[in-house]
Amino acid sequence: MAREIRYGMVGGHNKAFIGDVHRKALQFDPRSALVAGCFSTRETLNQETGKTYDLDPDRVYPDYKTMAKAEAAREDGIDFVVIVTPNITHYEIAKCFLEAGINVFCEKPLCFTVAQAEELEAIVKSTGLLFGVGYSYTGYTMSKVMKEMIAEGKIGKVIAVNAEYVQGWLLDILDPDSKNDMSLAVWRTDPVISGITNCVGDLGTHIENYVSYLTGLKIHRLLATRDKYNQPLELNANIIVEYDNGAHGAYWCSQIAEGHCNGFVVRVYGDKGALEWMQEDPEVVRYTPKGEAMRLIHRGTPAIHEKAGAFARIPSGHPEGLFVAFANIHREFLNAVDAKKHGKDYSCFDFPTISDGVMGVKFIHAVVDSADGGNQWVTIK
Repeated sequence: MAREIRYGMVGGHNKAFIGDVHRKALQFDPRSALVAGCFSTRETLNQETGKTYDLDPDRVYPDYKTMAKAEAAREDGIDFVVIVTPNITHYEIAKCFLEAGINVFCEKPLCFTVAQAEELEAIVKSTGLLFGVGYSYTGYTMSKVMKEMIAEGKIGKVIAVNAEYVQGWLLDILDPDSKNDMSLAVWRTDPVISGITNCVGDLGTHIENYVSYLTGLKIHRLLATRDKYNQPLELNANIIVEYDNGAHGAYWCSQIAEGHCNGFVVRVYGDKGALEWMQEDPEVVRYTPKGEAMRLIHRGTPAIHEKAGAFARIPSGHPEGLFVAFANIHREFLNAVDAKKHGKDYSCFDFPTISDGVMGVKFIHAVVDSADGGNQWVTIK
């Protein structure tokens, strides 16, 4: 199969983490080809990354504006761009490529302000362009299975949610005598680059999006606390939410929870049963029907009757992992890009959209407004 869907990347040089994850995920699909990029504002690193992926030197651009203009003018220009830069630049880069008529896939959080997010959404709606957002955990096969189980009524009406996304990698930032390298934390904890939030934007938005994806519930209002520990931005947050069906949920996100690596856990309770999923054990869903013993449902086994089970790429017992979760999201986005190129309906594909990104920004601002306003209930409109 020819690599007929061309993409470019802004950010994600050879020494960056998330850009490499996106590239590897896209390599799962034989249709995709990385053909252009502006990987770093540092010229040497930018050129080195282009060489790593054997790109035409003329398509390794010095800045994203030059890239958007040049690629839009090419007959063989990119079909979409992947934006994997720090938060501060998401809005301006995404807007630039949208205005150039190029589809966008952007890391989360979408941007700094609600007004910016809604402006991007308006451009998408007026142009018909595609816009994906990097809420990666919805790409796991078992996430999609749970979503379908909830829709089928397997646990009945959702009456409560408990979710946490906790890590411990920033604990040393609280220790002035620590000798550990905190260079990775530099932009995450800098309000100029990260915006008004740290762990809520980085981790809490995943919780918000994931629960909404599984249950279809939207947050009506929330009450939050943020713990900064004399740092500019929060490293820990607790959030109580009220959904549009009247149920409540409790979210905890933290980067100072020692003993946790990437502890994303979601528990959804209904009036007929419960579901639990752990990102560090993503092959298994714990399903407890009302009045019965807990059942462990493993990916790729005959126990899965939901159509979503077809997202599994390899047999059970062979762990798929994060790359496949990203790859599943990108495959759906590629399907939409391909359908759009050929004048077909592209509304049915399952990937996080611009609307999800807008909700993430609204969630961030509601948390900050609640925590900084004396821990008051804040309604999300």
